[in-house]
Amino acid sequence: MTELGYFLSAEEISPRHLVSTAQLAEKAGFERVWVSDHYHPWTQAQGESAFVWAVLGAIAATTELKMTTAVTCPTFRIHPAVIAQATATTAALAPGRFTFGVGSGEALNEHVLGDAWPPVSLRLERLREAVALIRELWKGDVVTHVGEHYTVHDARIFSLPDTPPEILVSGFGPRATELAAEIGDGWITVTPDKEGMQTYRKAGGTGRTQAGVKICWAADEDEAAKTAHRLWGHMAAGGQTSQDIPMWLGFEAIGELTSPDDMKELVPCGPDPERAAEAIREYLEVGFDEVYVAQMGPDQEGGIRFLQDEVFPLL
Repeated sequence: MTELGYFLSAEEISPRHLVSTAQLAEKAGFERVWVSDHYHPWTQAQGESAFVWAVLGAIAATTELKMTTAVTCPTFRIHPAVIAQATATTAALAPGRFTFGVGSGEALNEHVLGDAWPPVSLRLERLREAVALIRELWKGDVVTHVGEHYTVHDARIFSLPDTPPEILVSGFGPRATELAAEIGDGWITVTPDKEGMQTYRKAGGTGRTQAGVKICWAADEDEAAKTAHRLWGHMAAGGQTSQDIPMWLGFEAIGELTSPDDMKELVPCGPDPERAAEAIREYLEVGFDEVYVAQMGPDQEGGIRFLQDEVFPLL
């Protein structure tokens, strides 16, 4: 049976509001949350980019929610040895409640230290080495590693959880999805990708599968569509753009080519619970183990209430 969780978009929710929204979601009956990991928001209108490891610590300390990063890139702006420590601490703060979601990253967040943005094949190789190094450090031994992409000298993590967290790998295409089956404990995506699920299983993937979906609840459909377009208008472009554009200005330019009506076609907007249920149902039919739903815009409380009271009963 698919578990339904709440998706916290750190690009548009302030740090304190992320924590209070997680608490609100738990009170409403949610048992799990996704939290995105960004250095920059997609657009200036979103306006936030909380450091996810501080947020996860606060959520861990004030709720009993299960948490997944959706997703962290452990290969460019933060060295995998440092991420290994951050994840170990988070898992120790939330025993059995933290899942480490990883991906090959987006230029938007990963260019900030001046690294060249390589092709997908190289990004996936970096991810492969980073995941292996993180798992080695989680054993608690002294690690020296001189690899193709990363070097570690005499590093040891002392604060460890009793059980290391699972690592779920994000994949939007066949190569990344096959890598998820090879090196991950599960697979993450953000579309109802039936073909991707088949690829993951065919490649030998047997772990948990997670997916995310967005809605924009408001009392009026047009009002919701305007909010969705203001904050997420770039989503209508799709394709490889989300991985390769290095600044929010590019995503804003894409958003200017779309309209609120385009967003109505892309995501459920407004007060119709059947429309939202229909969008979520697509993920259930593919067979994801966990589906996380995000409310676009500042009215997180309204979105949570709408989901629990009107949408989920239809599922």
